Amino acid sequence: MGVSVLPFANYCRCSCGQLVNQHVAIIPGSTNKSTDEGQSVQTEPPQEKWSVAKHTQATATDAYGIIEFQGGGHVNKAMYIRVSYDTKPDNLLHLMVKEWQLELPTLLISVHGGLQNFDLQPKLKQVFGKGLIKAAVTTGAWIFTGGVSTGVIRHVGDALKDHSSKSRGKVCAIGFAPWGIVENKEDLIGRDVTRPYQTMSNPLSKLSVLNNSHSHFILADNGTHGKYGAEVRLRRQLEKHISLQKINTRLGQGVPLVCLILEGGPNVISIVLESLREDPPVPVVVCDGSGRASDIISFAHKYSEEDG
Repeated sequence: MGVSVLPFANYCRCSCGQLVNQHVAIIPGSTNKSTDEGQSVQTEPPQEKWSVAKHTQATATDAYGIIEFQGGGHVNKAMYIRVSYDTKPDNLLHLMVKEWQLELPTLLISVHGGLQNFDLQPKLKQVFGKGLIKAAVTTGAWIFTGGVSTGVIRHVGDALKDHSSKSRGKVCAIGFAPWGIVENKEDLIGRDVTRPYQTMSNPLSKLSVLNNSHSHFILADNGTHGKYGAEVRLRRQLEKHISLQKINTRLGQGVPLVCLILEGGPNVISIVLESLREDPPVPVVVCDGSGRASDIISFAHKYSEEDG
């Protein structure tokens, strides 16, 4: 009996995170970028270092519509779209207001924290969830998160789920996740479709499922697979753009932006620093007692002088 030997290249992993034989070839002269755009990956000689700029091309998005989350007794629905990592924020906001029919918020709450799962003391979890939902409901806020069902986003999802079970009103929670880390993302491919989505994650997979308590998802694509980062700049630019929108033309008042921190690692400390360096500075609310970065920042603030 003969033995088939696959080329070694089939087992090689590209810098983008995919196996070489998983690449989708790019046809020369593909369509230009549009408002809602995705990324395709190009195969290049292995000796050349992979980069987003050189080895991806933007095409019209092939994934947008409605997700129907399966399980849990009743079906939760959310709108979603796959976009390029460098989509202009004004195009995104136009999509959210005109296509998704969202009203411009009077407050934007941007939640950051640990990506890995962590436990919270029951009392702190309750205070965090109640405070977040109350702030969102009473002000008509949008909540921005990382979108997937891990870490801090899982705790936000629990608060949203608890609220939806007690009230008919649904909070506008928008998840920003990299397309390349979404479990079962192939099920979402299709234009203006309604797709069932399983929230059971594969324990052997390094990918993450979307959190079923969110109302909308923006999935940023830069051609990478299994890597975070594609959504960071996109989310930050959109938050800045929204904060500049005038919700009171007579007073010239923009949309207040608040950064909420729960647990987290070194990247969260960087996010806090960047928020405070904005002009004007973005207020940061830190949950003391949630662990790691949050506790370090709380400790430093408590024992620092007023002038820093």
